[in-house]
Parts: sequence; structure tokens; C-alpha cells
Amino acid sequence: MNAQQTAIARQCLDGAETDSMTFPQIVGTLITAGFESYMVDFRRAVATYYLPDGESIELPAHAAQTAVGAAFDPTALGAAIREAQTLAPGYTYRGFCAKAGAAGCAGYIVSFSGRRAVYFGRTAEIHVEHFPSI
Repeated sequence: MNAQQTAIARQCLDGAETDSMTFPQIVGTLITAGFESYMVDFRRAVATYYLPDGESIELPAHAAQTAVGAAFDPTALGAAIREAQTLAPGYTYRGFCAKAGAAGCAGYIVSFSGRRAVYFGRTAEIHVEHFPSI
């Protein structure tokens, strides 16, 4: 991974956390820089960005204010995802993370080639969210 890719990963994480970049902007930027996927781990407060050759970079992310819920609630998680997708009034990425965590989501992985995000709970329950071409 080169210095420019590292800087782009950091820019995208900062863009999410400051609400200065939308999900489609982040995905497009990362694809253009050669990334294939990324993962956010709410329990460890890290984001990992992956290149197709197996290289990765792990960056510290904001820490959740509360622990990830024990029970996975796909309905509550789905509501948080819809707010993010529609950029509902008052939406923030940090707010999304708090709602997702409260819904028992321990993290998520975004696959660009698979055009999906997979959200996972503490006991490996999953919710798959497909997204259109970007």
C-alpha cells in the first residue's frame, strides 16, 4: 500500500466521521484508489481498508459511547440503514454507528465487487444490504 492510498483511506474515514462525504462518495473514492473493500469494527473502534493483493491498513475510528447490544435486532438496524441511505434530517454517521451498535451490530464489511454491505452481530447474525452500481 502506498502513501497516497493510506491518505485516501484516512480521508474517507474522516469524511464519514465528520459527515463531509456520503457513502457513495466514499465508495467511489476508495474504488478509484484501488481498494476492494473495507470493514468497520465497532467493538475495537477500528476501520480496515483492503487492497486486492491482501494488503490492508487499519485506522483508529471513533469509539462508541455504549457497548454493542447483546441481541441482534435487524428491524432497528434496517431503520438506521434507511436513515443513512436517505440522509434523513439529522442523520450523522456517528449517530448511525450508535443506532447500529444499540441494535446489536458489532460491525460491517463493504465489498465493492459484491456491491453489498454485510452487517454482523456479536453471535454472527447477519444482515446483507445490496447497493446499486456506483
